[in-house]
Amino acid sequence: MEAVALFSYIASDAAEISFQKGDIIKVTEMEDDSGWFTAEIQGKRGYVPENYISILPHLWFAGRVTRLEAEQRLRWQDPGVFLVRESESAPGEFSVSVSYGDRVEHFRVLEGCGQYCIWDETFCSLNRLVDFYRTHSIAVDQAMYLRDPPSSPHLVSHPACNPYPNPYKSSSQESLLSACLYSHPPQPERGSPPRLLEPVVRKPSLAHALCDYTPPQTTHLHFLRGDVIDLLDCSGSLAWRGRCRGRVGVFPPEYVQPLYH
Repeated sequence: MEAVALFSYIASDAAEISFQKGDIIKVTEMEDDSGWFTAEIQGKRGYVPENYISILPHLWFAGRVTRLEAEQRLRWQDPGVFLVRESESAPGEFSVSVSYGDRVEHFRVLEGCGQYCIWDETFCSLNRLVDFYRTHSIAVDQAMYLRDPPSSPHLVSHPACNPYPNPYKSSSQESLLSACLYSHPPQPERGSPPRLLEPVVRKPSLAHALCDYTPPQTTHLHFLRGDVIDLLDCSGSLAWRGRCRGRVGVFPPEYVQPLYH
């Protein structure tokens, strides 16, 4: 999965990777309670400290669900509604389960040298693969394009109803305003989890776009799925103000995921 760097980090060991604040990082392994993730940046693979990055959430990533559970979730959904899950038969790999209405088909994602593919096209991340098959058929025998689950932000306004929760995000329904945010963490030592300073309550400084937002109003901020937005004012409940792609404007907060600095 992809993550965004909340802070810059200088590697202190050959097994680690350096990165800059705002970099998009591909996380390849997430070990429980280790404090470190295995990640890839520009073709180089190594360790990154967990508390320096934020996983970018995706409604379609279901994590460790079985093939049967995926079929139960997707059967009778609109054709093209899908989820990505960790493969049961090949640990460490992924499968894309797609609703055909009355049945569900499963497509194995092959991975090698940091590239992912289902057919001939290869991609540097699962996110790029998913985005490609939104506009290109994932099936060879008929036209089948991936569609967001029903809980996508541009289909409903209640993210709590999401049937495909991000497995790396707490299921708590606490308000964003009550979230605990951390000051800049110290550089961790290898072999021990990175240590955080005491939490303080702050507002998010960045946000990740969950979907495209291209309204006709010129005063609104236009952005695309996956963009990272600098938040200039997030005090309102109906509209936030931010900067993206060199432009400044307002946008509805339900279209983005705050990233805490």
